[in-house]
Amino acid sequence: MTSQTTIYEYISKSRKCGIALLTLIVTMLAPLGTAAQENSATIVIQKDTIPLFRGFSVQFNIAGVATKMLSDRGEIEGALRLNLRDKYFPIVELGYGMADHDDEVMSWQYKTKAPFMRAGIDCNLLRNKHTGNRLYGGLRYGFTSYKVDIMHPGLIDPVWGDIMPVEQLGEKCNQHWAELVFGLDAQIAGPLHLGWNVRYKRRISHKDPSIGNAWYVPGYGKAGGVCWGADFNVIIDI
Repeated sequence: MTSQTTIYEYISKSRKCGIALLTLIVTMLAPLGTAAQENSATIVIQKDTIPLFRGFSVQFNIAGVATKMLSDRGEIEGALRLNLRDKYFPIVELGYGMADHDDEVMSWQYKTKAPFMRAGIDCNLLRNKHTGNRLYGGLRYGFTSYKVDIMHPGLIDPVWGDIMPVEQLGEKCNQHWAELVFGLDAQIAGPLHLGWNVRYKRRISHKDPSIGNAWYVPGYGKAGGVCWGADFNVIIDI
């Protein structure tokens, strides 16, 4: 009788110890689960606090002016760019292109000046997009409608052998093109940024002068099916 009572008491005590141990483990793990839920909720709230519209910027292309001062062609160009979540940057670029070229070998003279426009979007490629610095890739559509003057002091008539001067003035031309853009903006101080980009340009459609190809197209550069360009911009965030 004494032996049976002792075995019963042992089993009863073991069960009570097991239940107490399980209760202790559950109590210790409960705060960890609550902390994990709170951390997860905090991350989601931080993402939602970034506004869609983050301002806009104005920029001026120094490279186009420098090219005009050092050569026989160039552009005056500015742009307005919106900032959406520091990631997407819709942009409109407006400018005025000029060329006054004399071909000393062939004796041709080419003149043009006209406005041009580009529109597109850039995408910030940096992982941390809120530092003020931007590494971006983008797309552009460009268009210009311009007039050209093409002159030559004299060509030999293949039939009569006479020397005939050529003077084609004010002929209307136009061009549509697309661009791939890759560039970098660096924050210098406060709202002031400096940036550069390179551009791969491909002609979509065009109307050239009737007596030959356009030597220069405003906003596009030297005429051809493919063209490369580069800009250096002063940028102010607003």
